Amino acid sequence: MPDFRRLWLVGSFISIARWLEMLVIAVVVYDQTKSPFLVAAMTLVRLLPMGLFGATLGVAADRMQRRHALVGVVCCQAMVAAGLVVLCLSGQPPVWLLGLAAFVSGIAWATDNPVRRMMLGEIVGTTRMASAMSLDVVANNASRVAGPALGGAILAAQGPVAAFALSFALYAFAAAAALRVRHRSTVTSRPLSVIRDTRESFALVLRQPGMRGVLIVTIIYNLFGWPANSMVPVIGAGTLGLGPDGVGLLASMDGVGAFLAAMALAARAPAHWYRPVYIGGCALYCAMATAFALAPGVISAGTALVVMGAGGAGFATMQATLVYIAMPPEERSRALGVLSVCVGLGLLGFLHLGLMADWIGAPAATALMGVEGLVALAVTWRWWRASG
Repeated sequence: MPDFRRLWLVGSFISIARWLEMLVIAVVVYDQTKSPFLVAAMTLVRLLPMGLFGATLGVAADRMQRRHALVGVVCCQAMVAAGLVVLCLSGQPPVWLLGLAAFVSGIAWATDNPVRRMMLGEIVGTTRMASAMSLDVVANNASRVAGPALGGAILAAQGPVAAFALSFALYAFAAAAALRVRHRSTVTSRPLSVIRDTRESFALVLRQPGMRGVLIVTIIYNLFGWPANSMVPVIGAGTLGLGPDGVGLLASMDGVGAFLAAMALAARAPAHWYRPVYIGGCALYCAMATAFALAPGVISAGTALVVMGAGGAGFATMQATLVYIAMPPEERSRALGVLSVCVGLGLLGFLHLGLMADWIGAPAATALMGVEGLVALAVTWRWWRASG
């Protein structure tokens, strides 16, 4: 399917650029401020648009041609990358401007589920959605290896200007691939009522059997699991004594585990595995976040990140898949928008972790967050178990 390959390439190029930017911005901010909270805040502001606009973007995506939206989003991200290059050429970029760039990029990120991934589902159909998502997660997690590794190496050798210039080039490649997509989505003709339609989106999703459990586990993962990733540069540089290239390599380790796990799921992922893999992936990610934070050396920390990445791949592969197969076709875009809101709630997790890290140190705070995630899964067991 040529359009599937093009959309897959768009996602791959964007994802490499995104992880590269997140690593480089984190290292630059930490070098300037030595504040774990401000490092976590960079990811927090990148997630903020999902929480604020995710459901609304899902509603709006039904009312426009998704191909046009995709091209516009990629071009916007390229402009942000170009702006970061100019900022760095003019001197040391202020932290608030780096945060603004992350926020604008976060708006683009919030469109991925209701626009690009919705298009993937339309092209491959419901029966092949899990395999398609597995391949998409393979690309995403390969980018989590390539992005931080490239970002750290280029940052160490050439500085942030070269790193952000590479990010701009990747967005340009993504735009070229998006322009070649031929698929046309069905556009809803009814008028947009933002408040009414957004409220209806939440009501529709919560009424659907199985969806409540998916949303509960999504919220737990993004509140207590994923924020641990923001502390990898802090623990790598501050606790393990690594330079930018070493931090980049360490940050890529969860991508290695995620890539291998996603490949396995793409090869064989029967339907009765979907929910156990989803929930188990969340639990494994939280457990390994604690193991990473308490690791005594680089090798053990890297190993914990590899296993953590495998858990994250199981979670990520099944997340959109479970939503897509549970919802009627006409409601999928809106449901994926609601899912983006649940992902966006992770900003509270990054805020929580950043404040704790400034108070008790990054390793202790990260270890505690992982434990909190496991406790949250146990406390909510009867709700996500009942919706299975």
